Amino acid sequence: FQKHEFFVDMTCEGCSNAVTRVLQKLGGVNFDIDLPNKKVCIDSQHTVDTLLETLKKTGKNTSYLGEKSA
Repeated sequence: FQKHEFFVDMTCEGCSNAVTRVLQKLGGVNFDIDLPNKKVCIDSQHTVDTLLETLKKTGKNTSYLGEKSA
């Protein structure tokens, strides 16, 4: 599995809950949300494009930061 790191412009608990919701709906992901640093680290077989599209469904400003080494 590849670990990917994304920037998501989250400002509150509600934002991180939105991220949790869309990722759980997608399925097949393990993820950690780092709210203070506005980062989401996702462990998944999905493509970066799929993950990015999914995160964008939250309506937040989102960008791909790169692969994260284990």
